[in-house]
Amino acid sequence: MSTRSRVFTPRRFRRITLVALVFLVVIIITGAAVRLTGSGLGCTDWPNCTEDQFVAPLELNPMIEFVNRLISGLVAIPVIIAAVGSVVMKPRRRDLMVPALLVVVGVGISAILGAIVVKQHLAPPFVISHFLLAVGCTWAAMVLYRRAGRPPGRPVPIVAPTAVALSRAMFGLALAVLATGTIVTGAGPHGGDELAERIALDIGDTARVHGATVIGFLALTLVTLWWLHRHGAPAQVDQHGRSLVIVILAQGAIGYAQYFTGVPAYLVLFHIAGAMAVFLTTLWFHLGLFTVPSDERPAAERPSEVAAVAG
Repeated sequence: MSTRSRVFTPRRFRRITLVALVFLVVIIITGAAVRLTGSGLGCTDWPNCTEDQFVAPLELNPMIEFVNRLISGLVAIPVIIAAVGSVVMKPRRRDLMVPALLVVVGVGISAILGAIVVKQHLAPPFVISHFLLAVGCTWAAMVLYRRAGRPPGRPVPIVAPTAVALSRAMFGLALAVLATGTIVTGAGPHGGDELAERIALDIGDTARVHGATVIGFLALTLVTLWWLHRHGAPAQVDQHGRSLVIVILAQGAIGYAQYFTGVPAYLVLFHIAGAMAVFLTTLWFHLGLFTVPSDERPAAERPSEVAAVAG
């Protein structure tokens, strides 16, 4: 066994993927904090903070933005290590290489898009794209973490096809909730800088559309869990579903609280954190509907997996 394969044991590799996932979630939260403190243009250039200075001046908003940039740089470390590990780990698992590559590419594009966001003075379409790309990175990282914790092989569902279809619809609605939430944010008061433009939509109307999407998502979740319970779902699936409902209800409570209190910045930050919790819990629920049979064929005979949320 080579030195590299001894370093990247399956247990160590999974720990690295968890670190990468946590870092990706943290950078989304700190990025939101930058916007909510009005520090989005605290650094007016890229990669320097200003045209003639790399490090931010000792002022609050520039330092907040610059620290967020440093954290963004740190995210690349576990992401690159995970990508390398997926290639050199023995036995080689092609099902790990695909999501690991997606995370690396996504983080690289995100860095470029972050520079464009600054150059475009926090224009909402670019800010929204930056956020949704970060969500896509966490998606791939969660899939990577899940796959790293199970044996190699093609996953098969442990529930009926109807339940799998309902779960996929749930995940699609979870994405719709995130997308409509970004529109609400783009029309709201927290643009990241007082000079940043906002989306020319009424925030009340956009909030109602977002709320309707959330209600539809919750309703479909309840229907899915009812169907699973009626047809004897495994205990772990039922437990994951209950956890998801709790997270959705908590997130809904935060959303309504921020709406009726004038959208204070601290509640928006909690709401963004809650949005990521709902998204990742939904994804974890879906991935939990699949397992790898113990009698799976040898690795050399298995086709590679390409779908990011196949199981």
